Amino acid sequence: MKRTRLITEQTQAYTFTRRAFFLGGAQAAVGLVLAGRMAWLSIAQNERYTSLSESNRVQLTLVPPRRGWIIDRNGKPIAINRTTFRVDIIPDQLKSPDAVLGQLRQLLTLTADDLDRIRSDLKAARGYQPVPVAENIDYEHFAAVSVHQPSLPGVAPASGYGRYYPGGAAVAHLVGYVGPASAADYDKTKDPLLITPGFKIGKEGLERTMEKWLRGKPGAKRSEVTAHGKVVRELTTRPEVVGNALQLTIDAGLQRYAAARLGPESASAVVIDTRTGGILAMASMPAYDPNSFSDGISHAEWDLLSNDDHLPLTNKVMQGLYPPGSTVKPMVALALLEAGVDPNQTVSCSGRYRLGNTYFHCWRRGGHGPVDMNRAIAASCDVYFYTMARLIGIDPIAAMARKLGLGQEFDLPMPSQRYGTVPDTAWKARRYKGAKWSGYDTLNSTIGQGYMLANPLQLAMMAARIASGNAIVPRMIVNKRYPPQGGALDVGSDHLAFVREAMSGVVNGPFGTGGSGRLNLPGGELMGGKTGTAQVRRITMAMRAGGGEFGGYGVPWKYRDHGLFVGFAPVHDPRYAVSVVIEHGMHGAAGAPIARDILTWLYDRKRAEDRLAFLEQGWGGSIEARMARKAEAWAHRNDPKPTDTPPDKGTQASPSPPATEEADPE
Repeated sequence: MKRTRLITEQTQAYTFTRRAFFLGGAQAAVGLVLAGRMAWLSIAQNERYTSLSESNRVQLTLVPPRRGWIIDRNGKPIAINRTTFRVDIIPDQLKSPDAVLGQLRQLLTLTADDLDRIRSDLKAARGYQPVPVAENIDYEHFAAVSVHQPSLPGVAPASGYGRYYPGGAAVAHLVGYVGPASAADYDKTKDPLLITPGFKIGKEGLERTMEKWLRGKPGAKRSEVTAHGKVVRELTTRPEVVGNALQLTIDAGLQRYAAARLGPESASAVVIDTRTGGILAMASMPAYDPNSFSDGISHAEWDLLSNDDHLPLTNKVMQGLYPPGSTVKPMVALALLEAGVDPNQTVSCSGRYRLGNTYFHCWRRGGHGPVDMNRAIAASCDVYFYTMARLIGIDPIAAMARKLGLGQEFDLPMPSQRYGTVPDTAWKARRYKGAKWSGYDTLNSTIGQGYMLANPLQLAMMAARIASGNAIVPRMIVNKRYPPQGGALDVGSDHLAFVREAMSGVVNGPFGTGGSGRLNLPGGELMGGKTGTAQVRRITMAMRAGGGEFGGYGVPWKYRDHGLFVGFAPVHDPRYAVSVVIEHGMHGAAGAPIARDILTWLYDRKRAEDRLAFLEQGWGGSIEARMARKAEAWAHRNDPKPTDTPPDKGTQASPSPPATEEADPE
């Protein structure tokens, strides 16, 4: 029989007390844990969570600094800043890319090329790297995107300052352009400024080499925002420090004129102040519009530039190397004079010079007859220099070439410079593993062919040193501390005077090859100079026997001779030196009128501008007009050509409209 447990009041009270004690203890333990956690969060972690709370409430934004202006010698702007509106995408914050891009296409009227570029950039970009959608948009489009921003996650409209180049293509190879920093740029420094939307760094030219001087220091802006990122109010702003101004020795007006005067040619021109060494102009054409590159160039425009055989992406002044041709003959004459050659000694030019079993030809097939040094320079007689150069050998000639700046590396803030070659016996032995110098090499180098190469800046410096008699070096930046200019050349002053007078005969004398370069200024200033024609391929004896054109209009453009010209003015007390190189220009005389007009601009601007206006009528307008027309033709290059549809037999063709005074007379 099972015994029944008796539950008394005392037993119930004991059980309740025990459970209450247990539950109370558990509650107390939980309370202590919570209190400890609260103490830990509020005391030990106070600073951390205060910062996190502040970061959620306050948004800190870097303010990109405005770049320093680039100005010319007279303070005129070459590169400036102007207020711009832009739209970027932050990849990390982007949701539904197709929907967002579709909406942006409607708001900003984006083209298919624009969308392709944006998608390509989004794939290549890091999550933190902003991808530009549109730059330099008008305020109406900017406002439209700003209004719709809540429905466009990842889209960041912003206003700021953009780079602007008033000279356009005329200054492209001089100053370069700016663009967004790449991922590689960011990885080098981890500078958050490089990933700030709207910030750009120098990519080419002076914008690149002078980046530290031009950049400035960023500012900062603190804004109170909601949990959804909407700005409530601006708290504080620390202004940015604007970059330093960069003043150049360039004359902006002359730079624009020189670029325009080169016309549709693939050419370059350099002007140097012979008293200071300051570069007054450095034009390379054709070129690109740096404003387009800074705003983001389209694929179509890039294809147009990269497929152009006139190389608009190459700075021909610094990166172009050419056989200097006969422009070195004044330099060779100085070497001959310094070696003791009598300038009155004559050489009979029959049109060719024999060396061994080979004939070296003069540019004038019938020859020049008896010539002395003065006439040999003026008439550019090759046979005279063949004959005399063999008397002294190549080494004194090479030494004089280096003394006048050929083959020399100049300290200039320009990237990707090429310095050419001044060959001599030691150079050939090094270059070709002990090969000996030959008489053939001497003859070729004497007339600026063979191994000899120079860039247009070096040619201008050669003219400047002959004109000034000093070992000047080029300068480009006004607000930079340079060492003193070089002293007088170690060349006889009477020898320099003789060569300068002979170079005057090239332009102003009866036998000169550069007569088209006469200045004809009211003040009577004269220009001295030297033409040069440089072959771009070897002309064999078989080709000569066949006759015809070797480097002129009768051959494709890429096989035509280069045309070069160097000069200075005035002949007495020279102030300016100039060089012009026309790729495949066929003759140095083609560069003389360009040099004439460029120097005329320095003395009589109206006359020079009138001449340019007349020429541009035949070229099809200004640089900008020709570039726009070329871009239009490239964009429609694959369009089907229209076919002529014969009129129906039953209809009579309408008569042609009557001619008007504006009709083409052709």
